Amino acid sequence: MLDSAPLPDPHLPAPPHAKGAAVATRTEEEAGSRHRALGLTDDDLLAMYRTMVMARLCDEAQFRLNRQGKAPFVVPVSGHEGCQIGSAWAFEPDKDVFVPYYRDMGVALTVGLTPRDVFLGVFGKADDPSSGGRQMPAHWGSKEHHIISGSSPIATQIPHAAGAAYAIKYRGEDGVVGCWFGDGATSEGDWHEGVNFAAIHKLPVVFFCENNRYAISVPLSKQMAVKNVADKASGYGMEGVVVEGNDVLACYEASKKAVAKARSGGGPTLVELKTYRFHPHTSDDDDRTYRSREEVEEAKRNDSLILFGGYLREQGLLDDETIEQIRVETKAEVDKEVEDAWNSADPDPESAMLHLFADVEISAPYASTNGSGEVADDALETTGGEATPAEPPAEPPAATNGEAGR
Repeated sequence: MLDSAPLPDPHLPAPPHAKGAAVATRTEEEAGSRHRALGLTDDDLLAMYRTMVMARLCDEAQFRLNRQGKAPFVVPVSGHEGCQIGSAWAFEPDKDVFVPYYRDMGVALTVGLTPRDVFLGVFGKADDPSSGGRQMPAHWGSKEHHIISGSSPIATQIPHAAGAAYAIKYRGEDGVVGCWFGDGATSEGDWHEGVNFAAIHKLPVVFFCENNRYAISVPLSKQMAVKNVADKASGYGMEGVVVEGNDVLACYEASKKAVAKARSGGGPTLVELKTYRFHPHTSDDDDRTYRSREEVEEAKRNDSLILFGGYLREQGLLDDETIEQIRVETKAEVDKEVEDAWNSADPDPESAMLHLFADVEISAPYASTNGSGEVADDALETTGGEATPAEPPAEPPAATNGEAGR
């Protein structure tokens, strides 16, 4: 069950006790060189911050809608924005492939989806780019933005990512696959198979584990005996990197190095992004049964929005006025796109089974032929927009080339 109290405002100045205040201890020279040394401009930083704010406000909006009965099920992102957007920012959306998991709203927004796209999925509308309203919310997918469709079972996307990376290498293309998942995924057999295959074949893929300490309700100590998820990488013969997931620039730096390595033929990297989710696993979860309120509140003091906002203040890119302006402008955009998505057309119920199976040509003896071995025009019937085979003939068709029985 979710807390009924309103979400704290993460865009206010960092309080004196917040860990974000530690950023201010850097010298002016050190602080000024950090993002520029990574090749990021001031405009990049502001765009990253706006995307983080957008993800947080979308999260707030979907929880309100859930309480109003307009969104039956939602998956929170709050707490993960820094590691998602920092890591995804290092990719090239025009040629790379993205394999996110259900909590990756920040990744989806970074690589091209919009708040309208997010809420078309939440409401199950016909224009939902992920599935046309057929999937659960937060199961991202988009051919336009190179996002491979996800599903609910944990870790099933890891072999998909390895397969996509294998195809890129086989074709001699320049792309890299980014694959995101939670710490619970690393306890699944699919994770082992996908990571092992990628390492053996030195595939151009980067694996990002968003380690928020819990696989739904199972703490990390009950999942593995090693200290870090990244420690598992050595068993597969690949590099493992541990990153403070609430440090946006650290996430970007680790991702940039891993992506460059993969793109140059150096093979995969396992990047562990240590973070924390502020809300229950989903809107149907009661996290009070497995973690204390004190633990959650302590984690919120290390909110990536506050920490990154503190760095941008140092750089002279943000102040109280610009923070409020960004929040107001972004909230207006999110509210407008939520309303637009809500008013969009519902899918036609008769199309519910469309795309469940591929449309294929049926070969003899299950369909009549026109003498060339191709399916005759009358051998397919269309029902509900899908091609289905007609009744099979009583007897197999006679051979057409005089070589009966061949």
